[in-house]
Amino acid sequence: MTDLTKTPVTVITGFLGAGKTTLVRHLMANPGGRRLAVLVNEFGTMGVDGEILKGCADDNCPAENIMELSNGCICCTVADDFIPTLERLMALPQKPDHILIETSGLALPKPLLKAFDWPAIRSRITVDGVIALADAEAVAAGRFAPDIAAVDAQRAADDSLDHETPLSEVFEDQIACADVVLLTKADLAGDAGVAAARQAILDHAPRKLPILTVTEGAIDPQVILGLNAAAEDDLAARPSHHDGHDDHEHEDFDTVVIDLPEITDPAHLVAAIERLATEQNILRVKGHVAVQGKPMRLLVQAVGARVRHQYDRPWGSQPRRSQLVVIAEHDDVNPDAIRAMLTGVPA
Repeated sequence: MTDLTKTPVTVITGFLGAGKTTLVRHLMANPGGRRLAVLVNEFGTMGVDGEILKGCADDNCPAENIMELSNGCICCTVADDFIPTLERLMALPQKPDHILIETSGLALPKPLLKAFDWPAIRSRITVDGVIALADAEAVAAGRFAPDIAAVDAQRAADDSLDHETPLSEVFEDQIACADVVLLTKADLAGDAGVAAARQAILDHAPRKLPILTVTEGAIDPQVILGLNAAAEDDLAARPSHHDGHDDHEHEDFDTVVIDLPEITDPAHLVAAIERLATEQNILRVKGHVAVQGKPMRLLVQAVGARVRHQYDRPWGSQPRRSQLVVIAEHDDVNPDAIRAMLTGVPA
């Protein structure tokens, strides 16, 4: 039985752009009577998601309860960063009732769960549950759920094909580790897309999992918080492509930060980002941009060729500095080509 004196932690995982930050924002606004703390792990050095969440801080989750790890995957920096950060959260003057960990979109959740066995935190913290977010539209299109029969047929024809693509491995590991799967952007996928995505997840899940649809992260916190899963004690039921390996690497992916001048028309930037996805296989773009004549920052978040942008808050005393983080598989990251396409936007 889970020791109820332990502080529960919910791990929120999911591929790039699946809606993790949106879900965390919703939970911060609807904590169900809990005092929350949030730990955000980003891939790259620019903490866009953490800054968004700090802008949503309130009495239930004040700014000092929101901490970031942006210098590497959580599970690769356990001793140096992850454990000390958790200890800082636990040492806050008012200890949080529940901690939310938002992993990077490239994270494998199982190595993170293993970190909760460290003596420094095992007696004080338990993994209440792992929530995996999956973009219903993307999964329905087969981007991260490959046809296993087709892969097996290819393996039979070519001995060199002895593993899945990196993207599918990340996706499948996240689903396999989950206690609940949330199908996000259900409104964009439509009924047929949601049904196809649900079936794809069922086909890859190692055990029966609740699969729920959500739009804009809206879900009753009672559904996903308070699961008492003690996931750190249940690792055998959460298989991974990387089981048996002592560690894992992220050399499959790379990131580059692009500085931009002020722009005049966001539509030109959106078109450039769409071209990055279609011509250079870029997976994810996110950041803030200064628009001439506008006192507010333009928040840009793109998943593939689907680009969302909105003015989120005034620049205030901050310098009007435009930066975008660009993420893709390693061989697709050409910093000069990416920079040329983005800086070619009319200023």
